[in-house]
Amino acid sequence: MESVRVLAKGQIVIPAALRKKYGIEPGAELSIFEYGRLIHIVPPSEDPVASAMGCLPDHPSLTEELLRARKKDSAA
Repeated sequence: MESVRVLAKGQIVIPAALRKKYGIEPGAELSIFEYGRLIHIVPPSEDPVASAMGCLPDHPSLTEELLRARKKDSAA
């Protein structure tokens, strides 16, 4: 984890190693998400589905919940 300083206009500088790793170039649009006290900055992706991965809270799938409920009902 690296620390960055917030500038007067609310800007931050993304470390060069991370910009290079994720192909972030000047003028690139990044997505920003807030979760409680966490701020996620997501680099651009050619695949919109891949870029959205991890944006939602991690919950068990409805399919898994349904299978557990059916298994519980059949055991009773």
